[in-house]
Amino acid sequence: MPNLKRRRFLQVAGSALAAVGLNQMNVRRQGDRYALALAQPIPRKLALLVGVNQYPAGVTPLRGCLTDVRMQKELLVHRFGFDPANILTLENQAATRQNLLDAFETHLIDQAQPGDVVVFHFSGHGSLVRDPDPIPTALEGYNGSLLPYDARLNLGGNQVNDIMGKTLFLLMANLKTDQVTVMLDSCHSGGGTRGDLILRAVESRVALGDAEPSPLELAEQERWRLRLGWSSAELKTQRSRGIAKGVALGSAQANQLAADASFGEGNGQFYAGAFTYALTRYLWQQPGSPPLDRVFVDLARSTRDVANSARIVQSPIYEVAPGRNFGQEPLFFSSPQTPAAEAVVVGAGAGEVKFWLGGVSSQSLAAFESGAVFSVVDSDGHEIGQVAQTRRVGLEGYGTLVRGTGSQIKMGQLLRERVRGIPTDLTLRVGLDTSLGADLGEAPSQLSRLNRVQPVAVDSDQSPHYLLGRMTEQGLEIAAAEAVRNVGELGSIGLFTPGLVALRASFGEPGESMADAVQRLNPTLKLLLAGQVLRSLLNGDTSNLNVDVAVQPVNGPVIASRSASSRGGNSGEIAQRLDGSGQALRSGSEIVVTVTNGEFRSLYVAVLAIGSSGSMSVLHPTDWDAPESESLLEPGQQLDIPRQGPGRDPNRNYCSDPSRAFHLCLSSSGYAEILTLVSTSPLRDALRSLQQIAAANNTRSGDPIGLQNDDPVNVVETLLGDIDRTTRSSVSLRGDVHGVDTTQLAALSTLIRVVEN
Repeated sequence: MPNLKRRRFLQVAGSALAAVGLNQMNVRRQGDRYALALAQPIPRKLALLVGVNQYPAGVTPLRGCLTDVRMQKELLVHRFGFDPANILTLENQAATRQNLLDAFETHLIDQAQPGDVVVFHFSGHGSLVRDPDPIPTALEGYNGSLLPYDARLNLGGNQVNDIMGKTLFLLMANLKTDQVTVMLDSCHSGGGTRGDLILRAVESRVALGDAEPSPLELAEQERWRLRLGWSSAELKTQRSRGIAKGVALGSAQANQLAADASFGEGNGQFYAGAFTYALTRYLWQQPGSPPLDRVFVDLARSTRDVANSARIVQSPIYEVAPGRNFGQEPLFFSSPQTPAAEAVVVGAGAGEVKFWLGGVSSQSLAAFESGAVFSVVDSDGHEIGQVAQTRRVGLEGYGTLVRGTGSQIKMGQLLRERVRGIPTDLTLRVGLDTSLGADLGEAPSQLSRLNRVQPVAVDSDQSPHYLLGRMTEQGLEIAAAEAVRNVGELGSIGLFTPGLVALRASFGEPGESMADAVQRLNPTLKLLLAGQVLRSLLNGDTSNLNVDVAVQPVNGPVIASRSASSRGGNSGEIAQRLDGSGQALRSGSEIVVTVTNGEFRSLYVAVLAIGSSGSMSVLHPTDWDAPESESLLEPGQQLDIPRQGPGRDPNRNYCSDPSRAFHLCLSSSGYAEILTLVSTSPLRDALRSLQQIAAANNTRSGDPIGLQNDDPVNVVETLLGDIDRTTRSSVSLRGDVHGVDTTQLAALSTLIRVVEN
């Protein structure tokens, strides 16, 4: 990658958006606008979807781009009403430079008329190419590019067959409609692999110098410029203003990486672009027609999924055509044609139903292997049957009809989550990084001695949750870039995310034996296992309980709030949302968690906190003499955790000068996660377990409990048992899963970024 000055580098709107030749200084930042805009009537919807996994030798192959294409196609057809005949896909060898350009011209430019909707999606590698006539403020002489299948076939010297951003800009400008959406899941920041991730970028250095555009590329630009009747100066002026038409969406900021990530395990494993997965999953589950500005606020929540499942932070970014208010239009300039759902039937026959699980979160995939139950819904979102899942292959689920009639199951029928089936034997998958060197042989046997910890190879068919490895120079650089402290010295053994971000406080001393390291890490691994199981419960997008959770500094504005609201019924559909500024809080800040019961019935509340190193604490209830009574939240009532007494001194810093009362104070940089569980029935067994732990630790009533050793896993399993018993009262389930009924439980997560003072 060329040496870019940091100030200019950070001005670039996004690694993928740079490929469109944007004026990065004018990028629209995601706002917090609530107004909905109705899509204008349109005569036609056209889409061109391109995905390239397999490149010729010399370019790192990718794994998830074809899944991206399938995700987009199923979404456009079954939620946004696109006719499959109007969606053209180019994959792998078919996605050559000439085929892509011809398809854009014949399928989009020649067919689209004013008022039509056009979607162009590209998943593949990105890079940087020298621009002979660059925009002065963009990339200092470089242009972002997309790599079709034959982009880097040897043309001689430094020439490449990349499709430059300038070319894509001209193609967009030649469209007759303004209702254009361009989505790019690629990047140009870095490249290669990092831990268990492959990155969607290739080095811009070719032969002995920077990549240069081929004569064919320059001729293509000239052809489209002349067709527009623009001079070279006019083209530069137009490019400097912003994108040519419509809306452009990119997968990451310029200084971030676009992950080609793995999800799930065994037959259920698949690969996908972290951005495409997060966005399409969100759009499957989102009722109504939120405007683009609103979508990108909500995507902060899906970014958490990306961070936790793909283990690399990506912040999607977008820009709209200058002078247009397209931020208030719905995405794709189209309103959804069907109710929100988690799946759609794509095949039925011989007693088996086949469905596409486009709306299932990456964090809850393990709960949709088998044993889940889906409601078959009609066009109004009302249940007309139920399907019990028997297996999953990638994102294709299979099941049998257990309620209703076979005539109700047909292609395109929507399925909503009713009960997820969490396996009773969920394990923590720990990948063995090559940095272990000679210890790679011993590590599996040592880890196998730990209960429910499963050692797996990196880049296997079982996506690891974490990596076990030695600290390297690269690991130290990544830790510094991510502001992670206390990560040990070179050669020390510890834990990493699959994106090679070190887990704070998990590293020992250099020279430590593998046996000693695994024994030392055993408590941490148990915490991480408990956290993994807890996150499989999260159902804020699918729960039918009406609750709200807000997190804010004491005497400060709300920084994050998560709501779950009824998807149907008399009140109509209400979009689940993530609100607040999303600003980071400094270490030492005191916060309060507020839970509001919007139901007409009593609910029971439990709140846990998970630190960036996996530490886990129970924040509510804390009255160990009567925890069930304290967990009760009456209809319409609000609960502050910890409770804010009338005698509180607003000028006192309780975190730096703590009193005996419980105060919730943030410590250490990283992310703190607040998990709120709201149930229609008391979680009695879990509360009894917590009472016993409190008594054993001499925990004073009113104080939170820090879970250690075997406590986290035991408490979580007891909690799942409580939820399962409540679920089985209304739905028949298999015995090898814990059932979580969306009508009985809401499990919500709010994420807080903590920075050092």
